[in-house]
Amino acid sequence: MSTGAQPGRPRAAVAETDVVVTHEDIDRAHDRARVGAARMARGLRARAWLLWLLIGPGILVMLGENDGPSMLSYAATGATYGLGFFLPFVALTFAMAVIVQEMTVRLGAATHRGHAELIFERFGPFWGWFSMIDLGIGNFLTLITEFIAVRAGLGFFGIPPWAAILVALAILYSALLSHRYWTWERVTLVAAAFNLIFIPVALLTHPHWAAVGHAFGTWAPLPALDKTTVLLILSNIGATVTPWMLFFQQSATVDKGLTTKDIRFGRLDTFFGASLAAAAAIGVIIATAPLAGRISAGNFEAAQFAQALEPIVGHVGAALFALGMVEAGIVASITISTSSAYAFGEVARKPHSLNLRVGEGKPFYAVLGLCAAAAAGIVLIPGLPLVFVVLVVNVIAVLAMPPALVFLYLLVNDKEIMGDVKSPRWANLLAGTVVVLLTAAGVLYGISAVAPNALSWLGKL
Repeated sequence: MSTGAQPGRPRAAVAETDVVVTHEDIDRAHDRARVGAARMARGLRARAWLLWLLIGPGILVMLGENDGPSMLSYAATGATYGLGFFLPFVALTFAMAVIVQEMTVRLGAATHRGHAELIFERFGPFWGWFSMIDLGIGNFLTLITEFIAVRAGLGFFGIPPWAAILVALAILYSALLSHRYWTWERVTLVAAAFNLIFIPVALLTHPHWAAVGHAFGTWAPLPALDKTTVLLILSNIGATVTPWMLFFQQSATVDKGLTTKDIRFGRLDTFFGASLAAAAAIGVIIATAPLAGRISAGNFEAAQFAQALEPIVGHVGAALFALGMVEAGIVASITISTSSAYAFGEVARKPHSLNLRVGEGKPFYAVLGLCAAAAAGIVLIPGLPLVFVVLVVNVIAVLAMPPALVFLYLLVNDKEIMGDVKSPRWANLLAGTVVVLLTAAGVLYGISAVAPNALSWLGKL
């Protein structure tokens, strides 16, 4: 039964005296009934089934963030510096992502409200719309790079840009046809699993495992601290910790109907997703490490990376690399456009759920569809500098992250809405450390832009 306080719907949409049952309510109730039945059952098989029912948002957000720009950033890193500092550094960024995303799980499960909606309610319309506009701009810029990745990846197989873009849009819109969150989530998870295709590509390069172990054990060799290094540091951070992830996972947690009893499964979901995504990201760096010193990574696009790798990994390996870029762009375009639609619905007080039929959620589906179509159209403009756009978009994501984390920190420490799952001291300490690291990275980038000569002095410290 629905009384106006259900997940995915605007709080004031139904009067307290009304009782309305919607398609969204029925679908979510069905999902929760299966979860309840799994909780009542005993045995290892029942626990595994319960885990399968509850995982999803964490894996999706992590593998979704291994998007076209992210994988291209990792490829540029490997092709520029080879094996060394950036291998453990990327692993660290995923640990930071787990810390941040765990808070969104608790927040969504405790409040049954999306991130934008909570900012609107707790901090007022100004900050609500500010967060929405900030997210919308960042998401749109990122969507452009996702479709560029798809175009470039399919270009390896001789597919023209217009056809590549149509394929991406067709897959994105097809995922919405079920009008069912569960089905959408499972279909997208299957697609996201192909992100792991970069691991066999890395193995095909026959990496020097002693050098890999040395890099993780010593963080060496260290690159010189210059503008290129700083740009790649920020780009790699922006490849794993971005504002859209906060909005997406919290809203997906709500749309899935998770409660405070499910938080530990949400944490496991997030950790598992981060582990898979980190393995794929490190795989890209290892795969492109043999290109270090052979190419100018800043001038290479996704298809050209695959072409450069072909003499090393063969045509099959190069084709897998190109397909990985295509998968990364398509899955991220699905999750990021959905993140924008969730946030718009929350702030505008419109129905916002993937359990809605099109007629019931016209604004939600309109924002999702139009954002994707507009970004795809821009990608067809000839001459876009892919690598430059990718790195800049990732840097923008890092610079936008500290303010978003402040809102998240304040919300998860709000006893009134969090109750018993309010952030403990250890979680606040970890979150504070992440904020400091991201702020320091932003300051370092500012120094590199304003006073590049100061970087050499800092590198000697």
